[in-house]
Amino acid sequence: MQPLFMILFSVILVDNLVLSQFLGICSFLGLTKNLKSAMGMSLAVTFVMVVAAALTWPLYNLVLLPLGLEFLANLVFIIVIASTVQIIEAIIHKSVPSLYEAMGIYLPLITTNCAILGIMFVNIESSYTFPEALVNGLGAGLGYMLAMFLFTGVRQRMEDANPPKFLEGLPLTLIAAGLVSLSFFGFKGMVSNIFG
Repeated sequence: MQPLFMILFSVILVDNLVLSQFLGICSFLGLTKNLKSAMGMSLAVTFVMVVAAALTWPLYNLVLLPLGLEFLANLVFIIVIASTVQIIEAIIHKSVPSLYEAMGIYLPLITTNCAILGIMFVNIESSYTFPEALVNGLGAGLGYMLAMFLFTGVRQRMEDANPPKFLEGLPLTLIAAGLVSLSFFGFKGMVSNIFG
């Protein structure tokens, strides 16, 4: 059993889904122009990750695995994630319509966000216990939020810049994303020194 702090620290900084594993890039690039949209999406993704981890772990370990139906994991996980997203979407639509409009198509696309499905499989492959799976889901959501927050700041600074014409738009965005991602690789050495 890994210490919960190590799992949390690792998934937020070292194995950040967006910046180290490149999962969830669609919403990362699409919603980081506006801080409100980025934080709204981050909170929704974090909530879905924790709820999905809480539901998929027992379904897999207590139902699918004992019955020899682990081949149904993809289907079960997607159904759990899609149901959770539908509930979140209804809540946001009713309580914060402006955020619902700002998030647009990206909100229902949380269902197909590979970062969420990826964390469910990391929980299985790492043989995490239920608390470890929950911490991993929470940490992955917080790591996603950190990436979104940092890159929103970078993109707002880029709007004030005057880059060469050939770098405007997506090329400069991808270069900036690569540089932000590169900065996170420094944490890998830090973890081996701390938890070594």
